[in-house]
Amino acid sequence: MAANPQSNPKSKFSVFSLVRNALSYHQNWEQQWRSPDPKPAYDVIIVGGGGHGLATAYYLAKECGITNVAVLEKSWIGGGNTGRNTTIVRSNYLWDESAAIYNHSVNLWETLSQELNYNVMFSPRGLLHLAHNVHDMQEIQRRGNSNYMNGVDAEFLTPAQCKQMVPFMNLNCRYPVMGGVLQRRGGTARHDAVAWGYARAADALGVDIIQNCEVTGFRIENGVVQGCETTRGYIGAKKVGVVVAGHSNVVADMAGFRLPIESTPLQAFVSEPMKPVIDCVVMSNTVHAYVSQSDKGELVIGGSGDPYVSYSQRGCFNQIEHVVGPIVELYPIFSRCRMMRQWGGTTDVTLDRSPVISKTPVENMFFNVGWGTGGFKAPPGSGHVFAHSIARGEMHDIAAPFSIDRHYSGALIDEAAAAAVAH
Repeated sequence: MAANPQSNPKSKFSVFSLVRNALSYHQNWEQQWRSPDPKPAYDVIIVGGGGHGLATAYYLAKECGITNVAVLEKSWIGGGNTGRNTTIVRSNYLWDESAAIYNHSVNLWETLSQELNYNVMFSPRGLLHLAHNVHDMQEIQRRGNSNYMNGVDAEFLTPAQCKQMVPFMNLNCRYPVMGGVLQRRGGTARHDAVAWGYARAADALGVDIIQNCEVTGFRIENGVVQGCETTRGYIGAKKVGVVVAGHSNVVADMAGFRLPIESTPLQAFVSEPMKPVIDCVVMSNTVHAYVSQSDKGELVIGGSGDPYVSYSQRGCFNQIEHVVGPIVELYPIFSRCRMMRQWGGTTDVTLDRSPVISKTPVENMFFNVGWGTGGFKAPPGSGHVFAHSIARGEMHDIAAPFSIDRHYSGALIDEAAAAAVAH
């Protein structure tokens, strides 16, 4: 969806524009953002053109008044992990710090389509988290009570109430359902639309979105970043924000420091389309299987991350077997459903399964990485607080606990239980 310099950044989507363009068989839609050549220098460069990076650029321009911004993407907008996930949105994490940033994000999700004048297809259909043993029950009760204290909605359900929500669920299978916790504000959104909406809105505010521009290094003098070396030449910058997913350690190595992050593959797959059958998201940490249904009728299915370090973005049969077994046990009606496609993404995972949003050893360089399996839930909130952090030169209150330094001080934000399933 590259654009020409003559695009009208003030064009509005509405029912009237939809009808008008339908008359021309949708051949006259304006392109949604420009594809400019990079300037010699910018006030801020954002490395990474996914949801988090584009959101950061948008809020820098809209709320911080910094419009001389470039987003550098090595491939195409939304071609990374933004387009390689299962589209789940939620905020029912355990610790106060996590609840703050994810709930901030959910609050922004609820009005994001209106904010961007672009339908991101946010659907608060509810997220049901099942418990299959005594430990699960203790975990969801602890997390649910913590959610309640932090203003995050959580409802405990009996097995009968779980079945009322999903009538075809098999409560007494190999993985008996002992109860569940429901976040009604949780749900799904359209991953591509999030990237496109933020790109369009940021471009309208003057941000340069530069695709096919891979960062190959940084120019650093006396410990202060001066700009980025790229496949399209050197680009200067007063500040650099790195918002990459899947290769954050590679980029950190270019800047001369290391991150406490490992990169592992995460796989998911979708079924052939079918009529509406499930109207919420259902996940099961213990058996590593979760499922929702897209607007096109496909079952979107995922499970745990692969148990090895790799940058692979491919699927494999053993993961299909690992996930399909519990899915068919819990929902026998899916047993004859055919899988349509499978894919993998690369997740950057920290020791405590929480992101790194932080200053770095290089002055005026900031990192927002390591979202692991929770990245798609957070672009609005993440981009919002990261933009304000870059603009002020000091971390936003919500972002401050996620500093790199927590791994040395021991002030970890351990969300391993709440993020055990790759969702």
